[in-house]
Amino acid sequence: MIQAFFFYLFAAVTVASAFAVISARNPVHSVLFLILAFFNAAGLFVLMGAEFLAMLLVVVYVGAVAVLFLFVVMMLDVDFQELRKGILEYMPIGAVIGLVLLAELLMVVGGWTIDPGLIGKGATPVAATANNVAAIGAVLYTKYIFFFQAAGLILLVAMIGAIVLTLRHKAFVKRQNISEQVARAPADCIEIVSVESGKGL
Repeated sequence: MIQAFFFYLFAAVTVASAFAVISARNPVHSVLFLILAFFNAAGLFVLMGAEFLAMLLVVVYVGAVAVLFLFVVMMLDVDFQELRKGILEYMPIGAVIGLVLLAELLMVVGGWTIDPGLIGKGATPVAATANNVAAIGAVLYTKYIFFFQAAGLILLVAMIGAIVLTLRHKAFVKRQNISEQVARAPADCIEIVSVESGKGL
């Protein structure tokens, strides 16, 4: 009874905070709601007996990723009103993606209602003596190794894309060119002028 109460409590707060992430007008509030969603998701992992995933979610996502988002949003002077001007252009694509996700959720809920044991049928059996880390590693690096590598490649492409989009060479910013500095000769940068006496500057 207590476990069911905390499950519904954590699940409700997670869903509410996730909705607040996309509906909040202030981006700082969105990041704070995201941190709240991570904490409640960690609570759900604890209820399922996956303490390692719960600590990983808190340490990595809350302690590093979400805090980094918060610092970036607070330190950068971004005009979010200017960014929201073109939101109506992407509304049809967002609506299609939302309908696809809604259809997938309805299929999952409908399948669970028809056959309550359907969700657990595709699970990989794990030895009862294995701890969380060993169980996750045994499944992740054997059965789902290709999906794991594909996710790593997608994250690598996203990181490279973010660097390319943000690395803009501005004309008024002086940059160092090591090859030009090494190849410079005294004749290129020094001019010796013989000035007559009394006619200097």
